[in-house]
Amino acid sequence: MAVLFINLASGGGTAARVGLREKAGALGIRCVVLEPGRDLAALVCDAIAGGADAVGMAGGDGSMAIVAAAASHHDLPFVCVPAGTRNHFARDLGIAPNDPVGALAAFTDGVERRIDLGEVNGHAFVNNVCLGFYGDAVQHPEYRRAKGRVLLEAAHEVWGPRAAAPPLRIVDDRGHEHTDPAMVLVSNNPYAPERPPTGRGRPRLDTGHLGVVVLGGRKAPPHRAAHAWTASSLDIEAATALHGGRDGEAETLDPPLRFVSRPRALRVRIAQTERHEAS
Repeated sequence: MAVLFINLASGGGTAARVGLREKAGALGIRCVVLEPGRDLAALVCDAIAGGADAVGMAGGDGSMAIVAAAASHHDLPFVCVPAGTRNHFARDLGIAPNDPVGALAAFTDGVERRIDLGEVNGHAFVNNVCLGFYGDAVQHPEYRRAKGRVLLEAAHEVWGPRAAAPPLRIVDDRGHEHTDPAMVLVSNNPYAPERPPTGRGRPRLDTGHLGVVVLGGRKAPPHRAAHAWTASSLDIEAATALHGGRDGEAETLDPPLRFVSRPRALRVRIAQTERHEAS
């Protein structure tokens, strides 16, 4: 029995607009629609305990990570159905980001591949975790509605004349210590160096490495203004709890932070028509 979890509010109501629940039901897929106040992790656990042999998520990337973590724990196939706003995870898997109905074919006629999962303090992420001014911006109540403005305001707090160094410490691959980064981005596999972390930015999702990008703050020396490297694990120390964005969802992270890559931990099932893009 395949089970698909659907967030009708994601992507401005994408799932409802394309009739995803009805189309999935016609394929014999059991659908669970998220309701306010319901715990998605608990719903997934209940479905697996009830005999689900494949699980999928139609929603944003934050919800994807919750369902993918449970699938990985039970070694079940996971299906990504892009029904969020930007669908970064789907893009990097090679799934058409604007065709959630087409992605349902993965349940009935899909091929499998194994990819990595990232973890921070034992919590999975499929895309990335951001700290610093981006992490602060995600916490803002206006972030979803006015992302650009909120990001600019948060960046000004870091690089402006009254900027204070964020209370965290990270040592890079060269042994240099960063104590005042404006932003730290830790991704599940590195982004392509010539591309920003948008669109299909990760060429592979099975390298067994995290991607790390550090942007220096106002007081950072020029040679440490920006640095990127890869690692199988990463430790970040901080004096206080840190604001972060885990797969785009606001979160408060308690230090010390331990990031690890879990190589090939997730079985992803992808529709046959998208197989060539996902290889």
